[in-house]
Amino acid sequence: MSGKPDFDLYRPAEEHEELRAAIRALSEKEIAPHAADVDENERFPQEALDALNASGFNAVHVPEEYGGQGADSVAACIVIEEVARVCGSSSLIPAVNKLGTMGLILAGSEELKTTVLSEIAEGKMASYALSEREAGSDAAAMRTRARQDGDDWILGGGKAWITNGGKSTWYTVMAVTDPERGASGISAFMVNAADEGFGVSKTEKKLGIKGSPTAELYFENCRIPGDRIIGEPGTGFKTALQTLDHTRPTIGAQAVGLAQGALDAAVAYTKERRQFGRAISDFQNTQFMLADMAMKVEAARLMVYTAAANAERGSAPGGQKLGFMAAASKTFASDVAMQVTTDAVQLFGGAGYTRDFPVERMMRDAKITQIYEGTNQINRMVMARQVLA
Repeated sequence: MSGKPDFDLYRPAEEHEELRAAIRALSEKEIAPHAADVDENERFPQEALDALNASGFNAVHVPEEYGGQGADSVAACIVIEEVARVCGSSSLIPAVNKLGTMGLILAGSEELKTTVLSEIAEGKMASYALSEREAGSDAAAMRTRARQDGDDWILGGGKAWITNGGKSTWYTVMAVTDPERGASGISAFMVNAADEGFGVSKTEKKLGIKGSPTAELYFENCRIPGDRIIGEPGTGFKTALQTLDHTRPTIGAQAVGLAQGALDAAVAYTKERRQFGRAISDFQNTQFMLADMAMKVEAARLMVYTAAANAERGSAPGGQKLGFMAAASKTFASDVAMQVTTDAVQLFGGAGYTRDFPVERMMRDAKITQIYEGTNQINRMVMARQVLA
């Protein structure tokens, strides 16, 4: 073996660290002060949207030719992580803007990209509509239909669990265009909130991420122009799976941010809280808990960044497929977030069980990261199939 290995793979570039400093400063100044109120009153974090829009952090992934920053996948993860560190609900603004437009970026026409992505770069929001009440993990069982009517498409049916539903302007909607072909008969469309026949019927009452509305959508003879289809008819499910390969690391990033926020809060609290005449951070059992929490967060962060970097390259080192790394990073990081936020509540003792401190909110917010964009059980199936292939 000759020469020295390139270790730059294992640390973010200088511009990534500059980005982190900028988004952390913005998050602490403009977003953190409102996080508890957003959660308590289950209201949309408008302050976060305004701050992210003003700074261009609302959709850093949008390519420059459409008015965005054209940031790489690692940069997008850093933005989501730093916002989640102070407010999980607010982190879903940049995260779901990417989710709601990734299929378009991967497979859409140039004209459709120009129409939609330019609006997202200007501050509008996008959502992703795949799941239905009876088609969650089994997404291919969806019942929403789309049929051609002249040059237009007519959509009928409904979608469930749509993050930022009712707040977004654009929705990537999966619908069956050929029922005889199974998953190969599913197509993807861009639906606008102003389209005839589109509506929001219900907003869920949730355990966590209470500031981000999770809604049901309906389509009653919803008419959209024919050029709003993404790619060719029948390619929608393939586009949906490719989208998740690119966006599952962003949920991992959200999980890392929640875990880091809980760890930071726990470190500060244990240094101040005194028992038996000493700060509880002086006790070895506290130190061991904090050490394990920090170790897990760093491991999760490295896996998320590696998966995001692989999304830029198209595959992982050693021949592993992008799908494996995407599923693994999301699964590992979300499990870590649940462990670390729960431990943070424990370190706060009785105070951690109250809403006077942020760790109970972070624990509630962390739970959903194990569920959406593929439950961790489904993600383990994705990983196992690739391991056995």
